[in-house]
Amino acid sequence: MFTGIVHGTASLSEISDYQGLRTFTIEFSSGFCRDLVVGASVCVDGVCLTVTEIVSTDVARFDVILQSLSITALGGYGVGATVNVERAAKDGTEIGGHPISGHIDFSAPIIAVQASENNRLLRIGIPPQFRKYVFAKGYIAINGASLTVSEVNRNEGWFEVWLIPETRRVTVFEQKQAGNILNMEIERGTQVMVDTVREAVETSLGKLKPQLDAVLQERGLNLEDFIYPPALK
Repeated sequence: MFTGIVHGTASLSEISDYQGLRTFTIEFSSGFCRDLVVGASVCVDGVCLTVTEIVSTDVARFDVILQSLSITALGGYGVGATVNVERAAKDGTEIGGHPISGHIDFSAPIIAVQASENNRLLRIGIPPQFRKYVFAKGYIAINGASLTVSEVNRNEGWFEVWLIPETRRVTVFEQKQAGNILNMEIERGTQVMVDTVREAVETSLGKLKPQLDAVLQERGLNLEDFIYPPALK
């Protein structure tokens, strides 16, 4: 498990491809690999990767399977790419963000960037099947960083997050521009809540649900407008 508080950035110094596998050699900042062992987990741009080799005090290797390469943004990275990194949480670790598994739900593009001296706003796309899980004031993990959603528009398919100076300093987000792809992990508590509510409503309505959906659609409404309280929309 990870906390969503990024420890810093690292760079891909070497990439090797094998049958059904890609190996990343990652160069970390001084001290990051202290006590790191083969088999340990490191969150790399939100993806939980397992250490397969300790190369030096600041360099380690990780094997990435094809599924991870296809679902996440990792498949498009080349040598020199900079990534967010976090060591696995230990017992007693303060969780300043929210619990993160390192299992990416989807990757999505940055639609727009708005920057000022002290803030940076990212507007990010959401695939249709995941829009129901993203709420204003809720959590989402982006490239392994626990961030709060400021605004969301499900109809247009986007949400926004603001980045404070400290987040900009320690993460890769300062380099990101419109069109760049980011890794997303939905907050699990939110996902469970949404799925449970939806299942309960669908079970209660039964065969009436399609007819109700059709009636609401004619009036420009959606059943979810009545399911979730305003604070969760």
